[in-house]
Amino acid sequence: MSDKLDRLQKVIAQSGVTSRRKAEKLIADGKVKVNDKVVDQLGVKVSSSDSIEVDGVPLEKEEPVYYLLYKPRGVISSLQDDKGRKVVTDLIGEIEERVYPVGRLDYDTSGILLLTNDGDFANKLMHPRYGVEKVYVAKLEGIPDKKELAKLKQGIRSENETLKALRYKILTVDRKKNSMLLELTLNEGKNRHVRRMMDVLGYPVQKLKRERYGVLTLDGLQPGGYRPLNPKEVKQMRNLAIKNVEK
Repeated sequence: MSDKLDRLQKVIAQSGVTSRRKAEKLIADGKVKVNDKVVDQLGVKVSSSDSIEVDGVPLEKEEPVYYLLYKPRGVISSLQDDKGRKVVTDLIGEIEERVYPVGRLDYDTSGILLLTNDGDFANKLMHPRYGVEKVYVAKLEGIPDKKELAKLKQGIRSENETLKALRYKILTVDRKKNSMLLELTLNEGKNRHVRRMMDVLGYPVQKLKRERYGVLTLDGLQPGGYRPLNPKEVKQMRNLAIKNVEK
């Protein structure tokens, strides 16, 4: 291995322990040691010859891996749950590496969820400035008109935040059941983003599914199924984030 210097939080994230943002917090909290000395300042650089401990556990660099999971409803997008509910890593027990979800999907939301041990990759996809597009399909209770739907692009205030959709498309309208299937494209992912927007408009979401994430789709997968991303897909997702920053 080379003796190239990298920021400590980047090295921790690339090891698969956690994301870069959480690595920064661990450093600030004094939970990281380099060569047996506590480091609590950001900006420290390390090389491959340095020994690093995170929360008392020696850091071992894993090869980066990337998986696409079709998350079913009723599963938590986390590594553990204090209520004993099923979590996404329960679905991928055969994976040896310590992977974690890239962002999250709500308990009652299904669809694409990425898992990786590459913190830098995860950070680029999660951070709002990179704006990688995500496409959702929502089944709504009620049938909003065009004027109401236009507010999705203008911005809707909820809990002191402005929530927006880049685009929307009406897929089907069922007047007998008083429901609509609506496709929404977002380039950010605030907590319960779609559900909160529709709640404010007065059309609660009955079902929600993330069908596309950047260039990735659910093609060939059943709920609970997963597959590794191929090198081309990993490169395409990285490039999407880079292009969005350069715009």
